[in-house]
Amino acid sequence: MPDILFETQYHPPIAFFAALAGADALWLEAHDHYRKQTYRNRCLILTAQGVKPLSVPVIDGNRSEKVLSSLIKIDYRQNWRHQHLHTLQTAYGGTPYFEYYIDYLRDMYQQKPARLFDLNLALLRFYCRCLRLPLPIHLTTEYQSPATDGGLLPAPGFPSSSPLDLRDTLSPKHSVAAAGPDRASVPAYGQHFGKDFAPGLSILDLLFMQGPAAGSFLA
Repeated sequence: MPDILFETQYHPPIAFFAALAGADALWLEAHDHYRKQTYRNRCLILTAQGVKPLSVPVIDGNRSEKVLSSLIKIDYRQNWRHQHLHTLQTAYGGTPYFEYYIDYLRDMYQQKPARLFDLNLALLRFYCRCLRLPLPIHLTTEYQSPATDGGLLPAPGFPSSSPLDLRDTLSPKHSVAAAGPDRASVPAYGQHFGKDFAPGLSILDLLFMQGPAAGSFLA
């Protein structure tokens, strides 16, 4: 399977990691321009009231001029860390593996990384360990526009074969199951709320419910 190219995402959806299953390496786009209303600064979780977004407030995200995603700073003037942890406690406090993972998340929040990119990268490395996905993670050195022949990028700039370009193929605006590549589909598993399976949720939902067995749902 080729290398995969994604943008960084906040508590990425399960389909993000399903796309990585079997990949040789992950490339993270470090030179794209920040885009609002994407998974870069938000995730979807399941609450008693249904699917709910959690968003990280950022500085300069609404500027008219373009800003590199890797330079976007988190707005700590807002008490979003407490709000996110409180919402996760309310939504998942009764799940089998909530206590198993929540302290790690608290520790990462307490480190207060200045940039959204760094927070997302720290979370990504943590989740790859939890899911036993030991693939190497590289950062792009320059921006390359998407190709038109099936999403493959030209080889220059990458040390091996061109990675599969999956940047912005997953979006909180619609169902991941419908939008993502076929291999990103995830089998239904028991969820904490609701009778019908809710697709497109953050990897948090799967980890809190399945714990160390979560990786088996990605194959």
